[in-house]
Amino acid sequence: MRFDQCTNGNIFMHGWTKEQAVMSDHDKAILQELAKKMAAYAARPEEEARIQLWRDHNDLKDTRPLIYIDLENVWNELLPMEFTCQCEGEMAQEWEMWLHKELIYAEKIKCDKPIEAKFYIPYQAHNTMWGVEKKVIGDVKGGEAITWESPITDDMMEDDFDVKELIKIPQITIDWEATEAYTAIAHDVFDGILTVERRHWWWWGLELTHPYADLRGLENMLYDFYDYDEKMHEILGRFTEGYLAMIDFLEKNKLFTPNTGNCYVGSGGLGITGDLNAAAAVPNSAMDIWGFHESQETSEVSPEMFAEFVLPYQMKLAERFGLNYYGCCEGLDRRWDYVKNLPRLRRVSVSQWADIPKMSELLGGDFAGLFRINLREPSFERLGKLGRLLRRRVDGQDELAADLFRLETELLVDPEDELQGLARRGRGNVDKRFGRNAKRRCDSFHLIFPRRPVSEFVVPYRRIRQTALLRKIALGKTPGPPARADAA
Repeated sequence: MRFDQCTNGNIFMHGWTKEQAVMSDHDKAILQELAKKMAAYAARPEEEARIQLWRDHNDLKDTRPLIYIDLENVWNELLPMEFTCQCEGEMAQEWEMWLHKELIYAEKIKCDKPIEAKFYIPYQAHNTMWGVEKKVIGDVKGGEAITWESPITDDMMEDDFDVKELIKIPQITIDWEATEAYTAIAHDVFDGILTVERRHWWWWGLELTHPYADLRGLENMLYDFYDYDEKMHEILGRFTEGYLAMIDFLEKNKLFTPNTGNCYVGSGGLGITGDLNAAAAVPNSAMDIWGFHESQETSEVSPEMFAEFVLPYQMKLAERFGLNYYGCCEGLDRRWDYVKNLPRLRRVSVSQWADIPKMSELLGGDFAGLFRINLREPSFERLGKLGRLLRRRVDGQDELAADLFRLETELLVDPEDELQGLARRGRGNVDKRFGRNAKRRCDSFHLIFPRRPVSEFVVPYRRIRQTALLRKIALGKTPGPPARADAA
């Protein structure tokens, strides 16, 4: 099974080589039929209404609650490519899977993600990043848990290694010949049905402590705050220098693409806003788009130490963007007095490790907050209760207004369930791919709330193991209790 080639919000993570940029008449016909179905859904008046709702929400206007479901890597279980794609070419298969996902949103998931008559393609680009990499042990694309060996050792820290010699400024190059080749193919396939636009994800976020943990190791990083404080500042400063150089390069060469439309931003939700230059096909600068910043790796670091070591560099980066989104899984209630000072901060993530009622009060009416609520019991009964609770909230029967409901689960498959297309995987194959107790990165249900005081609302959670259940959700089927073994 090839991995889904799109990241959060169905955004292509890469382009295609010139050799991959081919399209047969067979594949073209399949893609055009799917595109016509998508265009028909996009023509519905409710799609424009959804866009306006997101715009009002991000512009801090009162709206009804919004619901958005992003399955992230669960798409690899719901739409494994060998079971789904009719196209034969590699690039065509990835385009087909992208279209299938948009159609599932329209036909099955039916959340508040707008469907547009657009097809987005990236550049064929290469980014050298920091010029030094960790050694990954394990195959995440094969479903394995991973660990890594970090290249910066304690001996190097003791020897005061040359940071600028080891950590390079990222260099971006674009294969224009390949980019133009598949762009022309996209126009040939979709013109008259879908509008072809450029969208490139240069980074998920302007991460500082993530690459630090990659290069030093997570445990070493936590010691470095005390043992190698000056060197830590030097390394974080180098990352900041690299990001600023990338921003300058992308601005100078007009390579930024808008994230102010129907585009996933930050750690949840869409970036649709009227407070930035959303009409620009090519942003004039980073001031026309959203920036995203987080520091999950320092969740257990004191607020004061975070403010001394991490925040100053994040402030420099946030200064460059028109609006900013902060946070992912770290609890921000303890460090909010510092984080709130980021320039033009608009959206804030509040994870299950935060004091949710406190964060609700702290956000007040000046920010849009993403609140993460999780399930602990992997049962059909618990899911039913959650569904009823959501309906009550969404219907406006409570002060607590749910803005976003994200399902982002990467799971351990239970092959004893009815797995439909996945049934051929036996226990041994699953254990080999996943490991019996291997933990994957994303495993939680999320609710996002707008800018109103939120009463205490804590739903405990545990990993959901039933791929079949998620498949049923995606197919629009109502899950029921599992069949009893003694049933007639």
